[in-house]
Amino acid sequence: MGRVNAPFGIKGWVRIKPFTETLDALLDYPAWQIGKGDQWRNVEVEDATMHGDFIVAKLAGCNDRDAAFALRGQEIAVDREELPETEEDEYYWEDLIGLSVVNRDGAELGKVSSLMETGAHDVLVVKGEKEILIPFVEVYVLKVDLAQGRIEVDWGLDYQD
Repeated sequence: MGRVNAPFGIKGWVRIKPFTETLDALLDYPAWQIGKGDQWRNVEVEDATMHGDFIVAKLAGCNDRDAAFALRGQEIAVDREELPETEEDEYYWEDLIGLSVVNRDGAELGKVSSLMETGAHDVLVVKGEKEILIPFVEVYVLKVDLAQGRIEVDWGLDYQD
């Protein structure tokens, strides 16, 4: 849901770049998970506020600039159970990563390796023989079937060249 960019001040505050749809969404949670890869820990949020396009936060146990600097590059997450339910035809990016992507002719294009936000809309990053970028919009994404683990798209094989 975000990443620690840098220390903020000298009293252990950190500056966080949010990856959420609304910049202040992380402020709704009293505790976060912080870490990278397979090393995560829970941390209480003592205080947090918006500061421009960033969040500045004071995390429990982070009491000086050196401790804040050590958190630089760490990812911020919350427990899945704490997230609100999605509406129909809404998905968390985490749910789409790893799904197979097939076109309407049944040709497999690859698997979703990640998503990116372009400002106009989200984009599926699909890795197969080549990496392709497919806008996550209704005109191209025909069906998302989480149970079957696949996304059907209107995307020709010749679009990849």
